[in-house]
Amino acid sequence: MRKFSRRFLLGTGTATAVLGLGQLGTAKKALSQNQQINVYSSRHYNTDDQLYSDFTSQTGIKINLIEGKSDELIERIKSEGANSPADILITVDAGRLWRAEQAGIFTPVASAVLKDRIPSNLRHPEDLWFGFTKRARVIMYNKDIVDPVNLSSYEDLTNPKWRGKIAIRSSGNIYNQSLVAGLIEVLGEKATEGWCKGLVANFARSPQGNDRAQIEAAASGLSDIAIANTYYLPRYAKDSDPAKQAIFDKIGVFFPNQSDRGTHVNISGVGVTKHAPNKEGAIKFVEFLTTPVAQTFFAQGNNEYPVVPGTPIDPVVASFGQFKEDTTNVVAYGANNAKAVQIMDRAGWK
Repeated sequence: MRKFSRRFLLGTGTATAVLGLGQLGTAKKALSQNQQINVYSSRHYNTDDQLYSDFTSQTGIKINLIEGKSDELIERIKSEGANSPADILITVDAGRLWRAEQAGIFTPVASAVLKDRIPSNLRHPEDLWFGFTKRARVIMYNKDIVDPVNLSSYEDLTNPKWRGKIAIRSSGNIYNQSLVAGLIEVLGEKATEGWCKGLVANFARSPQGNDRAQIEAAASGLSDIAIANTYYLPRYAKDSDPAKQAIFDKIGVFFPNQSDRGTHVNISGVGVTKHAPNKEGAIKFVEFLTTPVAQTFFAQGNNEYPVVPGTPIDPVVASFGQFKEDTTNVVAYGANNAKAVQIMDRAGWK
């Protein structure tokens, strides 16, 4: 039985629930007194539900879950202002966390637990937000076409040998924007713009679809290579449809830049809001997300990498092998986002 309430934000933010957001605003004092927290989340994974129930069982704090798209949730919290009932904002990608930070939504959290458990590159330098899962953005390749000995780095993807062979989603996608923002941080703007132009020249098709569409393009032979986040691929292995399993069997995973800085990683992250009605409960929730049970659940329930070292990962994910990750602080993905978008536009990345 669920021990939390689920609510959805639809369109411009209309809530459908037993208790609407307007009522939440007027009842914020009661919510705090009754040991409840209001979690605004853009993670839409049913696997997270059990964790929310576990948190309630352990702490007695009920979770009211309000779901929506990241930008919608950020705008809602901004518009609600000091009367916002939100205690927590959860979103995917450090770039979106940065947007929320710039909107003045978060408050610093002084927690020795979080500093001890979460590596410094996966949390905000001033403790405004914290990563609790991570995913690598990797090269996935058709095993029948590509010999992985010919793969090496993100930079090598501009080599003419890959002309017409790379599938990747649009420049409007935050994952790609953060990848480019990360390259700006390590390579500089001029080199990154050259990289984007070279990559565009090697596209197998005009960018379209989500990460799964890129994986399927590579599996079908439409492209040789796909750029995608790691957690999508295991879903094919675990699907009951033999056709989906066949896609998994065709695709190999290669972690770029293992001989130098490491592979680009991004996060799902969380922050406590500035006007949280139950700040104490909110901090307990954030700390709970870094516990062994929560980290293991994220890793094995949604095929993500845990942020806490030593946490066991899903067997399918483990089959991809160990890798060296880029330790650039993910805050750079947001700070460099505007430059990344400009560079991608100039490069003709649609």
